[in-house]
Amino acid sequence: MRDVTTAQPLDVQPTPLALLLLGREADPKSERGVECPGDLPSPSDPDLVARARAAKEKLGDKVFVLGHHYQRDEVIQFADVTGDSFKLARDAAAKPEAEYIVFCGVHFMAESADILTSDDQKVVLPDLAAGCSMADMATAEQVAECWDVLTEAGIAEQVVPVSYMNSSADIKAFTGKHGGTICTSSNAKKALEWAFEQGEKVLFLPDQHLGRNTAVRDMGMSLEDCVLYNPHKPNGGLTAEELRDAKMILWRGHCSVHGRFSLDSVNDVRERIPGVNVLVHPECKHEVVAAADYVGSTEYIIKALEAAPRGSKWAIGTELNLVRRLANRFAAEDKEIVFLDKTVCFCSTMNRIDLPHLVWTLESLADGKLINQIQVDAETESFAKLALERMLALP
Repeated sequence: MRDVTTAQPLDVQPTPLALLLLGREADPKSERGVECPGDLPSPSDPDLVARARAAKEKLGDKVFVLGHHYQRDEVIQFADVTGDSFKLARDAAAKPEAEYIVFCGVHFMAESADILTSDDQKVVLPDLAAGCSMADMATAEQVAECWDVLTEAGIAEQVVPVSYMNSSADIKAFTGKHGGTICTSSNAKKALEWAFEQGEKVLFLPDQHLGRNTAVRDMGMSLEDCVLYNPHKPNGGLTAEELRDAKMILWRGHCSVHGRFSLDSVNDVRERIPGVNVLVHPECKHEVVAAADYVGSTEYIIKALEAAPRGSKWAIGTELNLVRRLANRFAAEDKEIVFLDKTVCFCSTMNRIDLPHLVWTLESLADGKLINQIQVDAETESFAKLALERMLALP
């Protein structure tokens, strides 16, 4: 096994998906199209870093660059703040003097930033094809149809929707309109506890794994308390009796990154690295979470590694850009940090935002051209903000 240092990369092998991850291919299933207006700089341009720096300096306080933890290092270096999606949206709202919010993340994150920032601020996504496969798995039409199914089963009045932050503005608005709340991977338990005080059942959108893991692992429910609603099947593939008996109605959605980790991954890394600590994100499958030593959000993962003793060994089940960054960061403390899977596992759509897209965005703004603005309509924003405010009011 290789040591993880700045000189020795993580032992992963690229897959055919790598071409898409490099941002050189189109993703026809992304949330908002795949075309990028204008001419992008060549990725081989040796002056890209200098150009990005010059454009950012020209914009000064007018621009605020947000960098999600899963972004490439070449992009992260220009971020004014880094973090998870909700933290970044709040950071943007706390920077009212910034006219332009450049969100180096994915579409639903930029929507959240637009919802929380003032009308004077303009949220920009460097590549409109930077969507989220999980968010795409629950559309407004599908969720409305699901609610009709719950109504026909006679249980809609008992159901409180809880939607993960990784959802579109439309789904957040549906949640707010139907008396529900939003949650993050950090506060999902509190959100579910609140929801069960309001009603007898929860419709959890769109990540089945976070919903199941929180209900079973953190709240003591059984797997039998959970049913899986499949929007591609009549009535979600469930009978009225199954819906009436369930406590948790889980949407059939998942993260394409975290969903790939398996129990075999955990067993293999324990065999290869004696004494390793397995730390995974709660978006992973239930059997992976059950076999791990520690489970937590992206921020939890970072803090756990910060607090870890020198010489400790860790296998991390989350996005590879972050794992690589942490491995390099803590190599000097002799902390061995490896990726839980043997093959490459980037967030494909997030990785569409690369240095050429960022340079193009900053230079366009510096020239007075507003591009790729993300705007949520007033009605959707109103109900989505209501759901977010309910989350912020959680104890």
